[in-house]
Amino acid sequence: MADALKKYIRSIPDFPKQGILFYDITTLLKNRAAFKKAIDGLAKIAKGKKIDYVVSVESRGFIFGAALAYKLGAGFIPVRKKGKLPAETISADYALEYGTDSLYMHKDALKASSRVLIVDDLLATGGTAAAVCSMANQLKSKIAGIIFLIELCGLKGREKLKDYPVYSLIQY
Repeated sequence: MADALKKYIRSIPDFPKQGILFYDITTLLKNRAAFKKAIDGLAKIAKGKKIDYVVSVESRGFIFGAALAYKLGAGFIPVRKKGKLPAETISADYALEYGTDSLYMHKDALKASSRVLIVDDLLATGGTAAAVCSMANQLKSKIAGIIFLIELCGLKGREKLKDYPVYSLIQY
């Protein structure tokens, strides 16, 4: 399936800055058959995991997370940047190339012992997903898995997530 989906992902050199090869998923998203195949592939990975909630990070993670939550019959929990959620939140910091940033989730988003699937479009260094895991753990949820559309294997993001089952449809 990975090769079938890779042909719908456009590579853009030197974006957003010199030396970065950006994998543009908008070309996959606009193709209804490719998008369906991607969601079906993610759902196949999640099958049998008895997921209560899909947790995804803005913004591209929402695309895959919401569709997958619908397909799995699970609730959808958005993880956002500061100031975007209206009720009381918890947060976790993660490393950027130069500094740190924070992610936020509603404090009442997850029930203790609920089974959570974390979904995002891309696994690079693993910092964002590790921050989401930290918040799910604060709320005493069980992380049933972490799923990505794309994994950049050379950046070794899995190492930050070694305590959890990690899956990706496409590897570069």
